[in-house]
Amino acid sequence: MRSDLRTGVRLRPVDLAREHGLSTQAVRNYEDTGILPAAERTPNGYRVYGTSHARALRAFLALVPGHGHPTATAIMRAVNEPAAGDEDPYGEAFRLIDESHAQLLEDRRTLHAVEAALRDLGPAARSSPNEREPASGSGATARPAATFIGPLAAKLGIRPATLRTWERAGIVRPRRDAQTGYRVYDEAAVRDAKLAHQLRRGGYLLEQIAPLIAQVRAAGGVGPLEATLRDWQRRLSARGRAMLAGAATLEAYLRDRDQP
Repeated sequence: MRSDLRTGVRLRPVDLAREHGLSTQAVRNYEDTGILPAAERTPNGYRVYGTSHARALRAFLALVPGHGHPTATAIMRAVNEPAAGDEDPYGEAFRLIDESHAQLLEDRRTLHAVEAALRDLGPAARSSPNEREPASGSGATARPAATFIGPLAAKLGIRPATLRTWERAGIVRPRRDAQTGYRVYDEAAVRDAKLAHQLRRGGYLLEQIAPLIAQVRAAGGVGPLEATLRDWQRRLSARGRAMLAGAATLEAYLRDRDQP
């Protein structure tokens, strides 16, 4: 990459910092971590940046919203410090970008799985269990039989210990069999476990899931979850657009690096 000092473009750390509302120390830190290429130095030791450094900083800050800080850092380091003798100097950066897109696709699939899980619960599961209790002598079909921790864990593809952790977090509330002391998961507890499982796959933390499940119980259905899914969809779309914006800014930086 050409030297900006030789082309006459000279930028101080404060010049790069001002454009983005950063501190000059942040700019220096970005250089130290490889996000920016190494600055050239004046005879008295001051850092001098150029247009390529400005483009690198723009690229990094544009990549962060879509890929996250750690991955954006790794992408810029891979661009600025390619492996010696690598015939494809940007190959590692592109691999990291591909992994981010693959994760976004997986998150979309998980969202669709959650939506499918809600559909699978059916209208009956969207109301309070008490509302579904058949009247005596009504001839209505009995509610589904309860299940135990082992079969439920196997059905969800998780370990029984995970269900016990969810129980401690207040996410699922099995009752105890009066004679054996075993955990018994009724229809509502199975519903809560299914929803928790899908939300964990979507990246939600237990402390985020617990109040949501509490809202589902209080509301007597999954209406609050449907609002969360709409927000989840918006966040995925925003991430996808941020990736597009980051790619465009990174491409401008790569074109600058490829100049003879």
